Amino acid sequence: MNINFFTEGTNYAIKDKRAIRNLINEVILKEKKQLVNINFIITDDENMLKINEEYLHHDTYTDTITFFYNEKKKEVNGDIYISIDRIRENAKTYKTSIQKELVRVMIHGTLHLCGYEDKAEEDKKNKMIIKQEKYLESYN
Repeated sequence: MNINFFTEGTNYAIKDKRAIRNLINEVILKEKKQLVNINFIITDDENMLKINEEYLHHDTYTDTITFFYNEKKKEVNGDIYISIDRIRENAKTYKTSIQKELVRVMIHGTLHLCGYEDKAEEDKKNKMIIKQEKYLESYN
């Protein structure tokens, strides 16, 4: 039962790891899931583009890509890649801090591991975003 933080291709230092771990654990418990392992890998746009092209066949930048390793429906087990470059841009766009935007995307990836989809029909996408924002409020 681990939540790990790594950097790949960037020297960004993640702040407030204990509070983030507590929040991610809270999300998983409230979603009635069981944490096995989550690796948050902070990287840059170029690495994310390579991952996006290789595994998803998309030639675009993105803020997060989630890989599932769940063996059972109730488990939360996977890797969440996050582009710190996109996080910085999003923070400017949404007029928020880099830290808050990073945590928002971490919650987003965790909700994917819990079974939520944002590429689904609009109602399901909205449900995921509403949950994401509610959990983000508890981080503040």
